[in-house]
Amino acid sequence: MSLSRLRTVLTWVLVMVLLVAVVLLGVRIAGLSSLPELEPWHRVILDEPDAAELDGMDWAAYQAAEKRLFEALHSQVIEPGSNDDAQAYNRYNSASPVYPGNLPHDWNRSFTLQPTGAVRGVVVLLHGLTDSPYSLRHIARHLSEQGFVSLVPRMPGHGTTPAALTDVRWEQWLATTRMAIREARDRVPEGPLYLVGYSNGGALALRYSLAALEDQNLAMPERLVLISPMVGVTRYARYAGLAALPAVLPAFAKSAWMNVLPEFNPFKYNSFPVHAARQTYELTHEVQRAFDSAAKAGRLTQMPPVLAFQSLADSTVSTPAVVNDLFERLPANGSELVIFDINRSQTIGSLLRPDMSNLLADLLPPAQRDYDLTVVGVAANAERQVEARRIAAGEREAVVTPLNVEYPSQLFSLSHVALPFPPDDPLYGSEPTSEEFYGVALGTLAPRGEQGVLVVGLTGLQRVTSNPFYAYLRERIDEDLQSGK
Repeated sequence: MSLSRLRTVLTWVLVMVLLVAVVLLGVRIAGLSSLPELEPWHRVILDEPDAAELDGMDWAAYQAAEKRLFEALHSQVIEPGSNDDAQAYNRYNSASPVYPGNLPHDWNRSFTLQPTGAVRGVVVLLHGLTDSPYSLRHIARHLSEQGFVSLVPRMPGHGTTPAALTDVRWEQWLATTRMAIREARDRVPEGPLYLVGYSNGGALALRYSLAALEDQNLAMPERLVLISPMVGVTRYARYAGLAALPAVLPAFAKSAWMNVLPEFNPFKYNSFPVHAARQTYELTHEVQRAFDSAAKAGRLTQMPPVLAFQSLADSTVSTPAVVNDLFERLPANGSELVIFDINRSQTIGSLLRPDMSNLLADLLPPAQRDYDLTVVGVAANAERQVEARRIAAGEREAVVTPLNVEYPSQLFSLSHVALPFPPDDPLYGSEPTSEEFYGVALGTLAPRGEQGVLVVGLTGLQRVTSNPFYAYLRERIDEDLQSGK
C-alpha cells in the first residue's frame, strides 16, 4: 500500500472513531434529562485523608479525623438542607425518620467490639461499596461474643455523601485496611488474626493478603472469610470513566452519575457515581495482577485459606469470576466455596431462565477440586426443603446435610446484597426485630402497581435484602475459624 493510500485509510479510520465518539457522547448527554436534579449531597465532597496520610495514622487518629468529617457533614449539608418536614424520608434532613442522628446508633462510623470474656483473637471486617459498617455489624457482634476483638473501619468516601465517591480512590480503601490491621495486631499481638470482607471489602481482603505475601511488615491473616466477594465486575466498569467526561462542563454535571436516587437509606447510598464503578474495576484488576505476580514468584502456596459465600444469582459481581479467577487459582490449602443456589422447587423451576437454570451445572461440573465446594439449595425431589451438599477437596461424592429449613416460597434466589443480613435485621430483614427501628424496614417493602410510577425502579425494590440461610452462614464461619482446618 502506498504512503498516500495509507494516509487516506488512517484519516477515514480517525473520522469514523470521532463520529462514533460524538454519537455516544450525544446519547449520553441526551440521557441526562431523565436523571433528577443534583442535590447538595451529590455535590459536596468532604475532605478525607489520602493513602499516604492513612499509612501514618493509627485507629485513634483515624477516628479523630472521622469525627471532624462528620462535623463538616453536619455543618455543610445537614444544617443547610434540613427542614421541619418530619415525613420526608431523607437521611440528610435532621427531622427525618431516617436521619442517622435520630436513630438508636449511627452505624456509618468505624467501630470496635470487645469480648466480655477471654480474648481468643482479633478480626477486621471490611464493608462494601456505597455501604457502611452497618452491613457487618451482625457478624462482628457474633464474633465478639465468641471471644474475638472485632474492628470494622468505615472506608473513605462512605457514610457521608454520595458525592464523596466521585473523588475517592481504591488506594485509600487499601490504606485503611492496612491501618485497621495494624491496630488489630497492636490490640492482640499474639492471638490469631482473621479478615472478613464483604463485596468490595472482599477484594480489599484479597489484595491486602497478596501484598502480605511479599511484605513481611504486613501481618498476614490466618484465614479469610469473603461474602459476595468483588472478584470480577462487568466490562462496562472498565470504560465507565468515559461516561463521566461531559461532567467537566458544569451544564453536564449529571453525567458523573450512573443513577441519582432519593437517599432514604440511613446506612447506604442509593445514588451511584461513575467514578465509583471505575474504582471497582481498577481494584479487581489490581487483585488479578497481584495474583499473577504471586503465582509467577511461587508465593501462592503461602496464601491463607479462604472461606467464601456467594449467591449463584448475583447482578453486582461475577459468580464465574469467583470460581475461575479466585478459587481455581488458590492452592490446596483448605479453602472452601459455599454457593447459595437459586430456588429449584417445582413452583419456581418453570419460571427460571434456561441460562440461570443451567448456570450451576455449567460453572461447577462434576470434578475433583483443590477446594471444598458446598451448594446450599433445594433437595432433590423435594418441594422446598433445603440441604447442604458438600464435596471435599479431591473428592467427587457429596456429603448431604439437611438444614431443617425451607426455601422461602416468595424467593426465586438470593442476591449480592442479602448474604450478611439475618432475617431479623431491623433495616433489611424480612422479619425485622422490634427491638430496634431505623426509620424504615426496607426488607418488608413489597410495592405493587403500574410500571413507570415510582422514582425508584421496581427491580431494585424487589431485590431480596436478607439471607434466610444466615444461621448456616454464621455456623460455617464459626466452624471455619474454630477448627483452623
